[in-house]
Amino acid sequence: MTYVVTETCIQCKYTDCVDVCPVDCFREGANFLVIDPEECIDCTLCVAECPVEAIYAEDDVPENQAHFIALNAELAKKWKPIIASKDPLPEAEEWNGKPDKFPYLKR
Repeated sequence: MTYVVTETCIQCKYTDCVDVCPVDCFREGANFLVIDPEECIDCTLCVAECPVEAIYAEDDVPENQAHFIALNAELAKKWKPIIASKDPLPEAEEWNGKPDKFPYLKR
């Protein structure tokens, strides 16, 4: 089982999770992070660190977010690793908690 970043992260991109990851499994896009399922060791550390509660165990991903399982795997192959935290996106507070952000995902 791996962990999955879901829609809540889009347009926020808090990176608190990156600092606690012991295997550097996060990958960074312009406005979203993903977890590389090939690298994730299921340690659960990132879940508690995410201030917008965007990270789920693969088996616990909400049904309406299930497509993020494949999306994380796909984008992890294209995006570069992020190994240190950065400031969130400038508009993160404004986007925090907003629904239906998938159309804003920049690939």
